[in-house]
Amino acid sequence: MDTPDRLLRCFLRIAELKSLSRAAEDLDQTQSGVSKQLSTLEAQLGKPLFVRTGRGVALTEAGQKLQEAIEGPYRAIDQAVDAIRQAHGTTQGTVRLAIVHTVSYYFIADVVASFVSTHPNVNLSLMGRSSADVVALVEGGKADLGVVYDTAVDTAALTVHPLFEDEMCLVTRQPSHGTPAEDGVDLRDHSLRLVGFPQGYALRRMIESAGLRPVYVTEAETVDAMLKLVSTGVGECILPCRLPERLLNEYGLHKMKIRAPLLRRRMVAVTHAARHALPLADTLLECALQVARSLDTPTQS
Repeated sequence: MDTPDRLLRCFLRIAELKSLSRAAEDLDQTQSGVSKQLSTLEAQLGKPLFVRTGRGVALTEAGQKLQEAIEGPYRAIDQAVDAIRQAHGTTQGTVRLAIVHTVSYYFIADVVASFVSTHPNVNLSLMGRSSADVVALVEGGKADLGVVYDTAVDTAALTVHPLFEDEMCLVTRQPSHGTPAEDGVDLRDHSLRLVGFPQGYALRRMIESAGLRPVYVTEAETVDAMLKLVSTGVGECILPCRLPERLLNEYGLHKMKIRAPLLRRRMVAVTHAARHALPLADTLLECALQVARSLDTPTQS
């Protein structure tokens, strides 16, 4: 139902983003639905509120007057609602957490356990994505919190919260590089045949930026798929050394320390810089920060 509140909030989002398509994406609606709401509001007011431009839309004089009249009150309403939630707490609702695939094996489980133990009635929605997709979900308001490589965050729209550093290891079925030295293997001296993430994934960019030029025998979007492929002997893979031994044992695989080049990444949590986070999202972020502080230095044995 197109209530006055719904129509006016839709108008404000279009005015902020200067685009019907971007407003539709931000509001998780279709562009035709947003266009219909705008038409309804313009019909009620008897004035056009936007004009088309080469890059989107711009406010008319009537649109400017409407924005000036309602933007402040709506901001005050939202701040009051948030303040009440902060003061009295929130025990129900949904929190959307977007993560890169790898951290689900050694970090996120502890974060979720900590959060759920104190918020058993909250629906925690987990979305495993590539680094670029995690950033896009948080930036677009479709995730409340993201966990991602810091190298993937190249936008002022997000606030970055450092979590921990990871080093990579070589995951292999058998020592194909001879007896591994105690200080690790130098991958620059070997021809690598890798099972890897697709183009665009931050871990793959890390490998390439380190000067390695492996042959990718196959690509996979999940860690389990990669380990399964490596277990067949088609190649090796490079993954975080925090991956638990029990997981690798299931596939008959083991880790080899990488001496050179140094493959290290920083994991960060990201939130939207402009949107005021819900109390539940703030609590989830604090759980992530606490778990990160408790992590030991990773081992590559």
